[in-house]
Amino acid sequence: MSIKLGDTAPNFHAETSLGEINFHDYLGDSWGILFSHPADYTPVCTTELGFTAKLHADFVQRNTKVIALSVDGVEDHQNWVKDINETQNTEVQFPIIADKERKISELYDFIHPNASATATVRSLLIIDPSKKVRLIITYPASTGRNFNEILRVLDSLQLVDAYTVATPANWENGDDVIVPPNISTDYARKIFPKGVTEVKPYLRYTPQPNT
Repeated sequence: MSIKLGDTAPNFHAETSLGEINFHDYLGDSWGILFSHPADYTPVCTTELGFTAKLHADFVQRNTKVIALSVDGVEDHQNWVKDINETQNTEVQFPIIADKERKISELYDFIHPNASATATVRSLLIIDPSKKVRLIITYPASTGRNFNEILRVLDSLQLVDAYTVATPANWENGDDVIVPPNISTDYARKIFPKGVTEVKPYLRYTPQPNT
């Protein structure tokens, strides 16, 4: 199955390092991040999970629940978490899905046979509260993810949902945003009281509305 942007994230039941879950129930009304890992006890994955754990407060602030997946069993996950906590000086508080039979990996297209017939690639999905897939990023197994970029995209998505805006290249929280093309300049000036700067009729900026 190939998951595309705008699709409803498939639901599933799974055993995790923190017990059995129903994925949609776990997410509830929160945003969600689901990210896959090639295997337990691997160095790049250890650093990724450790860094994600250190971002716990950032995800809570953004009403976002994190859940990882690896094609190993619950006992391996639980023992690996001890290593992660020790080596990365943190405490992993989110669940890691046990997917020994690769059913969820196949459901979410996390296994790319030309890269590896058994290990998952480093895929990451951002899922909104309506369970729609809003972002898909896939890295090769050898390259660790940039979680600062994940937070940046999450901020952008939540801003876009709250206000009728778009975010430009390299946008960071607090920067000016873009007025979408389907909004006239006159109407934009009514709904964006901080002002609108017109560079071209199709390229208009306004200060970030919620700052």
